[in-house]
Amino acid sequence: MLLWIPLLPFLGFLANNFGARRLPKTAVAAVASGAMFVAFVASVISVRALVSLPAEGRELTERIFTWIGSADFQVPLGLRLDPLSAVMILVVTGIGGLIHVYATGYMHDDAAFWRFFMYLNLFTFSMLTLVLGDSLLTMFVGWEGVGFCSWGLIGFWHKELPNTTAGNKAFIVNRIGDFGFVLGIFLLFWSLEAHGHGTVSFQGRPRQSSMRHS
Repeated sequence: MLLWIPLLPFLGFLANNFGARRLPKTAVAAVASGAMFVAFVASVISVRALVSLPAEGRELTERIFTWIGSADFQVPLGLRLDPLSAVMILVVTGIGGLIHVYATGYMHDDAAFWRFFMYLNLFTFSMLTLVLGDSLLTMFVGWEGVGFCSWGLIGFWHKELPNTTAGNKAFIVNRIGDFGFVLGIFLLFWSLEAHGHGTVSFQGRPRQSSMRHS
């Protein structure tokens, strides 16, 4: 179930990226907003499953596949839901869905209507990947996606110089953040490796038997 939460907005992004130019605006908005609505429902179901667990063990994980595997260094691509990320996915899908609905009217007369909703769905996917990622590397992928979509949305009306300038500033600031993020990953891994526990996973060294699937 966890996989569907970020996957649904991503499918909305793909639909609006490859087919929206041939679809009416109502269909574009329905695809984008519908993906958010279903993602919100999936989030509520997942949070209810999380809350039903004992307080000391409130954690749901879903391993998709091994992303990086080299000797003892294993990085699975997976998702992890805990009380903090539960709040975040409800906010991102719930409030984000309302923003999609509002934007349907606000952006109705814009010629690049489909492109706006493409960015908005991709932004949501990236944010959900960031808060649900079970490792620092997965989180970094979400961070990069959020940065890219911030640049695209801030500078959306790129024919106006102030908008382009603001988008470029957001892009540069994100690259500075990238440096700090990557440096933090390396320092954390190096510090843990010195004690024989080198990992980028939030759960320590991943073990197949410890994974619980939602």
